[in-house]
Amino acid sequence: MEKKRVIGRIEEILKNKKIHERTYKRIIRSAALWICTAAVMMLGTACGRREEPEGGKTYEIYYVNNDETKTVTGNYVSTAQDTESLLAELIEQLSTVPAKLEYKPPLTGSMELLGYTLDNGQLTMNFSERYNEMDSIKEVLSRAAVVRTLTQIDGIDHVSFTIQGDMLLDSSGTAIGTMSPDLFIDNAGTEINAYEQTTLHLYFANKDGTGLVEENRRNVVYSSNISLEKLVVEKLVGGPESQDAYPTVNPATKIVSVTVNDGVCYVNLDENFLNQAYSVNPEVTIYSITNSLVELSDVNKVQISVNGETNVSYREKIDLNNVFERNLDLLVPGGGDQD
Repeated sequence: MEKKRVIGRIEEILKNKKIHERTYKRIIRSAALWICTAAVMMLGTACGRREEPEGGKTYEIYYVNNDETKTVTGNYVSTAQDTESLLAELIEQLSTVPAKLEYKPPLTGSMELLGYTLDNGQLTMNFSERYNEMDSIKEVLSRAAVVRTLTQIDGIDHVSFTIQGDMLLDSSGTAIGTMSPDLFIDNAGTEINAYEQTTLHLYFANKDGTGLVEENRRNVVYSSNISLEKLVVEKLVGGPESQDAYPTVNPATKIVSVTVNDGVCYVNLDENFLNQAYSVNPEVTIYSITNSLVELSDVNKVQISVNGETNVSYREKIDLNNVFERNLDLLVPGGGDQD
């Protein structure tokens, strides 16, 4: 009996030992898993957080890519405490070749900065006449890069450019005026980074508003975020550049949408389109839009609507339920090429 009790005790001890070993191993495995998980979480947090030096602030410096097709950014940390010092630092960064050699600083070459003034949140930058030597696309990209970089500074709300003291003008001779970052964002809220160049064939009214004259606009720079069809309508609303052509669309007209499906361009305008501000025959306005759009390779016909409605009579003369095709019968001599 004593022998059986001893053997039984030994078996019990061995059994408990195995139980303790399994428990110990589970504890070790759980602890190791917890440590690994915590380490991964700490590493992920460290990688996702942008560390800034004590007292410093990170700014995005905008550059132009080597192909001169879009803007790109790099980070710069400054410890400057006042607006003037920070402005001088960021201008220096915009003038310095960055570490990434595929990026071009905007304030170099033809963008020769002569000086600048800051007054009540308005930064005016004065450039030499060499500014006018820049290609159209590079000019827009460089201007966007400068404005978007410098308006990050507290105390700078707007930027304007002058050439030898005179306001910078666009291709139509209109002063560009003050610029803010949202000037380089399209209606959908998308950043305007990439630009392209094209030639447009637009149709406007002749002097007495009874016929159409063609205006060829060369080297038109536009954001790749918008379609050529919308660009054409925007230019028609904006009016002609030639002295021999006259507007056909009320300049207060807002473009609701422009889309293309199966060769038909659907132009949706707001109610201001119905209020003609000029002495122009109704068919001249309709075919100003139609003929200009049909010049594009993917458009054969045009449907015009007002706030989405086509059951509308334009100036009580033309039913917008119709789908319009090219009409060159209204074309008269005039217009011309515009650079």
